[in-house]
Amino acid sequence: MANDGPVEHGYPHLETVRAAITALYKRLSYDTVRTFEISVAPADVAFCDTDDLYLGAQRVARELVRHYRLPDARLIVSFREMKHAANVELAAGPEYFVELNDRFRTHRRDIGAALAHEVMHVYLHRLGLSFPGTRDNEILTDTATTYLGAGWLLLDAYREDAASSQKLGYLTPEEFGYVLAKRALVFGEDPSTWFTSPQAYTAFVSGRDLARRDEQQPPLTGAGWAGRRRYARDRRHAQDGPAAVAPPSMPYDFSPDAHGPLRVSFPCPTCHQRIRVPVRGRMRARCALCRTVLECDT
Repeated sequence: MANDGPVEHGYPHLETVRAAITALYKRLSYDTVRTFEISVAPADVAFCDTDDLYLGAQRVARELVRHYRLPDARLIVSFREMKHAANVELAAGPEYFVELNDRFRTHRRDIGAALAHEVMHVYLHRLGLSFPGTRDNEILTDTATTYLGAGWLLLDAYREDAASSQKLGYLTPEEFGYVLAKRALVFGEDPSTWFTSPQAYTAFVSGRDLARRDEQQPPLTGAGWAGRRRYARDRRHAQDGPAAVAPPSMPYDFSPDAHGPLRVSFPCPTCHQRIRVPVRGRMRARCALCRTVLECDT
């Protein structure tokens, strides 16, 4: 939790974020991901200063448990002085003890954001889905929280001005915006209407631009002129020699096929699972993981 300290910006964790989206689809399946079509509604996690602190926190926790479809999980919420925003004890259940930073006693509107992350820890714990190392596992948790419909709360908790700052979670604001935009493209929703923080909206717009660029990379037909020209040059080099490798900065790479034409692999713009198809001109490819149909010119 950045509390009146520097807030990291940009996309330093982007590869881990993309790997987390792929892991979600692999572990949950396309059908289960689609059950999270509706995000947490602002009214369901609203918390005003006149609400009883403990009863209100329990109410919000129950709503998030319901959203993640953990009907047999019960969260016991308490508050104490601590460095981090929150902590959850991942036991066998069905009761889980969540501690929130004392700061939330007076910043109650952000209790939903803190609990969204902690309840996701419970959800992933029950799934048996984790990444090695604390940092990558927390990035997985933030990404899953956002992609499954509750992470807009974490982004909305980001506020920064000349005198103070606050940010929850391990992702940067722009990375939260990126995952939120990836979700919005899949489910056709506009989360920008829920933001109360103008800085959150700015971060979302930045992330949305990057998410849209994922759909504009060759060999997808949505690629721009410069990308298409660079792809054609790399394809020609791959066809001319045995070293069929694209430059490291390119999202695609070529590989020979002993039983057919040259093949190109590239990440699905939705789930980032790599797709491998023959190099034979215009075609449609379907991602086996997230079922996205892609228009390609290989």
